[in-house]
Amino acid sequence: MALQTSRPRRLRKTETLRRLVRETTLSANDFVLPLFIVYGTNIKKPIASMPGHFQISVDKVADECKEILELGIPAVILFGIPETKDNLGTSASDPKGPVQLAIKEIKKHVPELLVITDVCMCEYTSHGHCGVIRNNDVDNDSTLELLSDEAVSHAEAGADMVAPSDMMDGRVRAIRHKLDSRGFREIPIMSYAAKYASAYYGPFRDAAESTPQFGDRRSYQMDPGNTDEALREVALDVAEGADIIMVKPALPYLDIIRRIKDNFNLPIAAYNVSGEFSMIKAAAEKGWIDGDRVMMETLTSIKRAGAGIIITYFAKEAARLLRSTK
Repeated sequence: MALQTSRPRRLRKTETLRRLVRETTLSANDFVLPLFIVYGTNIKKPIASMPGHFQISVDKVADECKEILELGIPAVILFGIPETKDNLGTSASDPKGPVQLAIKEIKKHVPELLVITDVCMCEYTSHGHCGVIRNNDVDNDSTLELLSDEAVSHAEAGADMVAPSDMMDGRVRAIRHKLDSRGFREIPIMSYAAKYASAYYGPFRDAAESTPQFGDRRSYQMDPGNTDEALREVALDVAEGADIIMVKPALPYLDIIRRIKDNFNLPIAAYNVSGEFSMIKAAAEKGWIDGDRVMMETLTSIKRAGAGIIITYFAKEAARLLRSTK
């Protein structure tokens, strides 16, 4: 029998060896944690479909963010649930809105934490869609002004970065222009460039109270069967001034992350969305999977695909686990 000279198993023998040659490693520095901010005081309302997550009032946000920073997580992304909603989502740019007040509270008490804000209309409109409704559909160009005003209001409150998630054509250019004209040239834009019309968003819509009251979002979010279109969307957003590109959801679109990584020289974020989180949590609760191992394997797969930034509801759990295994 010929000698077997190539034995890849040699480098798998011990945990120390495996760690030494590991190609993809996770760090708490990779994570961004979403937070849901509501009006009122002393509110920490559990989100039933997302175990361990809450709608929290502004007075609770500083303590939450201190814990986040202590775990080594560098950033949060804020979603607001307003006190009132209307057809135009006018409360989105209210300087006394939940997101705007939360930004100020975080910057006052936890200034080191990077604050990113989601820029969209769906949480603020009475119909739950991402912009102005005309002829039973979202009117693209009318929505751009509202999104730009919202982004400026976040910057004025002290946000470090804005992240438009609406999928309106031309919104990155419109937001960049208005930010620059108001003196916020240094505020980066993280664009939800390839955001798919996904069934994985269900628990988020409970958390953000943003379920559409009629129809769906397939006329403005991307078709799940398309990949070349994602590259076109990214190219447009890069040309319009996006500083970071995001893919949402993450797991069903790892191939999209990789294609973007191979074609664009910009930081890439991926949103490990609520449905991905909740499925793992539910299966772990049933005892069908090892929740911690599946969590870490999932996050590693997203980074391995090419995302350097992972927006995830697992951020705190994963950061604790990484710390405990050092």
